[in-house]
Amino acid sequence: MILNLGTRVVNNWLISSEAGLILIDTGYAGGFPRLRKRLEQNGIRPEAISFVFLTHAHDDHAGFLNEVLAATEAAVILHPKAIRGLQRGQNSFAGGCSSGLAWLFCQVLALFGHGTHKYPPIREEYLDRLIPVDSERFRALGFPCEIVRTPGHTEDHIALLTGDAMFCGDAAMNGFPSRRRTIIWIENPAQYRQSWQTILEKAPRMLYPGHGKPFPAEDLKKFLASLDKIRLRPLHGRGKSKKPVRED
Repeated sequence: MILNLGTRVVNNWLISSEAGLILIDTGYAGGFPRLRKRLEQNGIRPEAISFVFLTHAHDDHAGFLNEVLAATEAAVILHPKAIRGLQRGQNSFAGGCSSGLAWLFCQVLALFGHGTHKYPPIREEYLDRLIPVDSERFRALGFPCEIVRTPGHTEDHIALLTGDAMFCGDAAMNGFPSRRRTIIWIENPAQYRQSWQTILEKAPRMLYPGHGKPFPAEDLKKFLASLDKIRLRPLHGRGKSKKPVRED
């Protein structure tokens, strides 16, 4: 079973596994009532969710994590570096926009009050439900899916591989303002390119991104060379430089 309980902006994938239901990411803060409604429409109670798989700690992926944890007994599978982001409750501004169109899109977000990328920090009472993928707790858990490290968009980014499907978060994107399946914000272009190669080596048939419709993983091979031409465009006042930076 693969369900998308998200919006036209952010996907919230729900999948079934032998260990229970896995919710992949949450959306922006304030989105939990809609998720609950979508669960009910599919005959699923929130308490049935066993795990939240957090691809990375950004406002559009962890915004209503606290509310999910309040309504469930779910454990959160995440990269160890994501914990710091959850406690901070704000995206890192390392890196920059991957294209001029992406930069313009970020400016529009700021005009509508979404430029700070803040979200509710993880509540202290939920810290013991966070299970980093490098921990003994995770190794003892017997988690039924493969974790694939995919840094580049963020340093804490991970993807989930089950069968021939990979839930790739923001390692790729399919829709405006993305171009050639590239996410609009990249912290480290070299790592991002390597993550695409890692995904191709894992050979999933379909990618299920955090934004946009699923697409064949082979698309990454078609657009891989275009990553070499990316020039990062930091957001003025937030990046280390106000000039676009060429990353080879």
